[in-house]
Amino acid sequence: MKPLLWALTFANLIGKNIRMNKITFLPRLQREREKFEALLNQAGFARQMTMAGVFENLSIKDLLADVLTREQFIADRLNEIQQGECYWASTSHTALENFQKNNGYPDYESPLYEKEKINHLIIQKYKNIGLDDIVEQELAAYANILDAMLKISHNQCLDHDLFHRIAEHTYKPYRRTSQEIQRWRKSLETEFK
Repeated sequence: MKPLLWALTFANLIGKNIRMNKITFLPRLQREREKFEALLNQAGFARQMTMAGVFENLSIKDLLADVLTREQFIADRLNEIQQGECYWASTSHTALENFQKNNGYPDYESPLYEKEKINHLIIQKYKNIGLDDIVEQELAAYANILDAMLKISHNQCLDHDLFHRIAEHTYKPYRRTSQEIQRWRKSLETEFK
């Protein structure tokens, strides 16, 4: 094969793979979401959702507030990308504190922030907010992510590493939260046997 023809064929194959990433990513995200929602539905009624002790002294409601803020974080970054704005991760503790004051959630992508750590200021912020309101806000944040992904071009996804970043703020927290809920439910089952 001639070098130019080979290069065009290779570029065409890469282009097809690139287009497939967005096509394969959204169904994967939706599958992860469906598993998470199924587990929440199994947890049942509001009393069980607000019982402390699922993880440390936190309830499912508290863990859902953490998921909500992570989703809201990435939804806001996606909105900035659509508007042509740039996000810069906080590189000082002052900037990190100011980010949370201004946005109501931590700068989850700051190198100064422990990625998997649950922020107790967030838990306190949502302590007096009803479960239904948290669920409604969380569903809206997820819908905003999906809506933005449909509007953002594939090149923007690649330029901003969105497949990885969205996974970090959606289905990875779903999995962590699901593990804690499953562990807690098993401990309850053995306790009542």
